[in-house]
Amino acid sequence: MNPVQISSGKALILYDADCPVQADGVFFEPDHWRAHNALTGTATGRGTTFFVRDGDNEWVVRHYRRGGLIGKLISDRYLWAGLEATRAWREWRLLAGLYGEGFPVPQPIAARVVRMGLFYRADIVTRRLDATPLSEQLQHGRLSSHAWHAIGTTLRRFHDAGVWHADLNAHNILVAGEEVFLIDFDRGHRGQLSASKARGNLFRLRRSLDKLNRLHRVFCFDEEDWKSLTRGYEGEVEPHHGSSAW
Repeated sequence: MNPVQISSGKALILYDADCPVQADGVFFEPDHWRAHNALTGTATGRGTTFFVRDGDNEWVVRHYRRGGLIGKLISDRYLWAGLEATRAWREWRLLAGLYGEGFPVPQPIAARVVRMGLFYRADIVTRRLDATPLSEQLQHGRLSSHAWHAIGTTLRRFHDAGVWHADLNAHNILVAGEEVFLIDFDRGHRGQLSASKARGNLFRLRRSLDKLNRLHRVFCFDEEDWKSLTRGYEGEVEPHHGSSAW
């Protein structure tokens, strides 16, 4: 990757110069892509994530938004503490490092920070993965036990490398067959990762799966699936029997 930092009006932009993009201000604006009939879909969370087709490329454009009570008062502004401390710069650099090492994460394309006095707003663009959120797949059918095992193996790989995902849930795990990816590393970090913090990451995922199981009439997750995930995480071999593939 070839990170380059530029200014565009009031914005500071960080992008990979090896990617075929013109990373100016409008690159981050959904209205720009909408005007060119380039929006291909959306996903909702704290805010709306936009999927864009740009020639032969597909991007994911995400605006940083706050959650919780404070998000009702200050939806998308963050306290300025220096450029490298901004959420966009931190996530872009974390993804760049992981992607460069071959971890299954989206390729970071560009990040933008617009400073407004003591505050800033931010956006990030990544390459779209050809995979489906775990939360969606399980509403249509079962995953194989080996796919669950692969999820556990993938999570352990990140934890062994000291990577902590701040919001590990079923929406942020993408699956394509037995390939597994993690997305949305906002507030994530890499460094010393204690066993208790790693377990907390797994418990967060389990709570997410249990919650979705209660919310949806069809949601194909049970205790045997979690056991397969755990075996993958612990490095145990998965038995050949198990649930049929999705």
